[in-house]
Amino acid sequence: MKQTKAIRWVVLMIVITVAIASCQSNPSYTRGDALHATNSIHTDCRDIEHLRGTTKICGQPQKIVVLGSYLLESLLAFDVQPVAFADFVAFQQGDFTNPSQQIPYLGERITQPIASVGSAYSPSIEAIMKLQPDLILGTEFNTSQYQTFSQIAPTLILKWADPSANLKAIAQAVNRKEQAEQILKNTKEQIATMRQEFASLIAAHPKLLLLNSGELRDIYLVTNRTGICRSLLEELGFQLVSPPNFPKNPQAHLVPISLETLPQLNQADLAILLGNNFTKPHQFKQADNFEDAQITNLKQAWSKNAIAQSLNVSKSGKVYFIPTYLCLGLPGPIGTDLYLNELKKQILPTK
Repeated sequence: MKQTKAIRWVVLMIVITVAIASCQSNPSYTRGDALHATNSIHTDCRDIEHLRGTTKICGQPQKIVVLGSYLLESLLAFDVQPVAFADFVAFQQGDFTNPSQQIPYLGERITQPIASVGSAYSPSIEAIMKLQPDLILGTEFNTSQYQTFSQIAPTLILKWADPSANLKAIAQAVNRKEQAEQILKNTKEQIATMRQEFASLIAAHPKLLLLNSGELRDIYLVTNRTGICRSLLEELGFQLVSPPNFPKNPQAHLVPISLETLPQLNQADLAILLGNNFTKPHQFKQADNFEDAQITNLKQAWSKNAIAQSLNVSKSGKVYFIPTYLCLGLPGPIGTDLYLNELKKQILPTK
């Protein structure tokens, strides 16, 4: 009898050891990832790499929460609808019952009411949990919340400033890999076409001043770290002007300069002023008024400022105003298309 019990004990220990070794040999996923993988064991599964490691996603996610317009545009480029959205500025109080009028630039692509989960930087965990999502998309701004999100659903943490990589990662998550390649190809071709359209103008007026401001109280030079605001202009062929001794590769997204510095940039042939106004979101809840709300104060301040009006670009009428949100909040394929067409509409002479 004692021998039989001993044999049973040895067998039990072997089973436990094998089970532990089996668990340790598999990739480690968060609880949310593991639960989703278990529930979807008979469907297609993909391991997707992102800033916080690897996440397993199985089947076709149906309830997607998106944190930031920079990721929402990539999802909508695949004609995939989210169940919830958080913008980087909380324009909306309550859910998006009329997205086309409540979400700047992208709302017309949303075909159904969706929930609001607050700000992309600090979304409401309670609101997300109520939705019971099967996928959460966030950026490096959500890194500290990753563990919490992962307990709710499979989560991807993507790098805001790398829209091509984001598009490919989201394509994997929603089974749109081939479509992503076509979108990237189309965007590249669109930029090449637009470069040709701008060629004669840039040959005559190559030097461009790119500034960001609200009401000229604070003025910033825009760097290549700021979405596609500057990089796309350089791809078109413009030469961006900067003050003497300006760092070649600044680490900041925006570099402050004084109003008195502007005369040092008087060699510019054209100027683009990126405007923003997020002080009173309730004044521009309607998407139709959003663009005007972003640039109206800046336009007025520029027209009344003696230093600004002394510049050659002001005297020649070659100052153009575009909302910062367009190129900063939408660095992907939809934003690129909108930004290029806005530049064409404002800068290129009509036939």
